[in-house]
Amino acid sequence: MAQLSYAFGARQVLHKVDLAVRPGDFSVLLGLNGAGKSTLFALITRLYSARTGHISVYGHDIEREPLAALACLGVVFQQSTLDLDLTVEQNLFYHAALHGMSRRAARLRIEEELSRIGLLDRKADRVRALSGGQKRRVELARALLHAPSLLLLDEPTVGLDMESRRFLLDHVRGLCRSRALGVLWATHLIDEAGEESRVIVLHQGRILADGAASDITQAGESIKGAFDRLTQKQAA
Repeated sequence: MAQLSYAFGARQVLHKVDLAVRPGDFSVLLGLNGAGKSTLFALITRLYSARTGHISVYGHDIEREPLAALACLGVVFQQSTLDLDLTVEQNLFYHAALHGMSRRAARLRIEEELSRIGLLDRKADRVRALSGGQKRRVELARALLHAPSLLLLDEPTVGLDMESRRFLLDHVRGLCRSRALGVLWATHLIDEAGEESRVIVLHQGRILADGAASDITQAGESIKGAFDRLTQKQAA
């Protein structure tokens, strides 16, 4: 995306955001609540229409080629969108149908993704019977069914216990390595921006830093220290 701005009336939410996620990148979009992370995701997924700037998803312009662009995306939204009264498998089959997958191809992909997250034995269970962490795993499996090139996750670990958080982080980082999947992981939790991550600091709608953790930190400084320094400087 290039020079992307967005406003709700007179309130400017995003200011000339430039951002690119390459295949295999694990990019952490780090910002406080209200920084503009969810608005950015809404623009990428066309829930909102961009008023200024440009968005493309691996060569597909989101305005001129919306179907091709969205087909490249897998999304885990902050709020769960699973149907609690359907089974795990029914939720996934519905998503596969939306992407035009045949029943046979969908069944194979569902079994593959559920096996990867350790929930194949729960495929016939209604979603409401799952724990919060298990529901998040199902949402991740759903987002990956159609083999997207870019995965967006908006605050995916909010409300989860440490074990569930660690599983999601490790699983998604592994997908970056094994599938060359591009990932944009939005969070306000600084500990999710590991030393090996690319870190993008978004504050009050502006990108204050973008690079490897070692590039945005000063000598002896932690990522939290760098985040505090950058955001306090912006406030001043």
